[in-house]
Amino acid sequence: MASSGSIEPRELLSRIWIFEGVEPGELDRLEQITGSRELRRGEILFAKGAPGEQLFGVMRGRLKISASGPGGKGVVFGFAEPGEVFGEIALLDAQPRSATIEAIEPTQLLTLRRHDFLSFLESHPRVAIRLAQVLAGRVRRLSGQMEDAVLLPLPARLARQLLRLAGVYGRGTASGTRIELKLPQQRLGELVGASRESVNKLMRQWTQEGLIRVDQRIVTLTDVDALHAIADSVQG
Repeated sequence: MASSGSIEPRELLSRIWIFEGVEPGELDRLEQITGSRELRRGEILFAKGAPGEQLFGVMRGRLKISASGPGGKGVVFGFAEPGEVFGEIALLDAQPRSATIEAIEPTQLLTLRRHDFLSFLESHPRVAIRLAQVLAGRVRRLSGQMEDAVLLPLPARLARQLLRLAGVYGRGTASGTRIELKLPQQRLGELVGASRESVNKLMRQWTQEGLIRVDQRIVTLTDVDALHAIADSVQG
């Protein structure tokens, strides 16, 4: 069993969106081709622009995600903690990294190399077909989000995004639907095509009105009906 603040490789793999719907036995075989990597505090995993040829999942520790802004000033986008994964798309397109990742405490990572993953797909065509279906679904969702960004005001876009996330990652609790995913407001802003400041203002308003609750970047939908009403309102 994983200790507090850590996660086992098999569970981590099961959370990765590109492996959605993969059978347990196939996940077990996938685990066999993964590796691990240890990072010291302050050690850089990779820098922005480096070749993207691996997926990484955080089993233990914490990493900082950053890049250089105007004038060379560093901009921190967020942090990766146990259970979080990055580099999924690198398994498919091998494009350069878009940010720098640095360990801010001793960290243990699960790794999966692109070469090994492509070989796995060749020998497991059913997983390849399922992956194509998952990617097609993601394209449809992104298309819907782009349409929302053009046609809908921010409150409706944000309400729809929170409801979508609840549909995938939601867990019922006594106080509402808890989205089991850390949601920094910068990331929410990217998802709905708005600034962090605009999202922050709206989230504070909804918290005061009792529609949501935010605790350590975990959002709980406390009034789903009200959020549905906002999502369906062309006036926002």
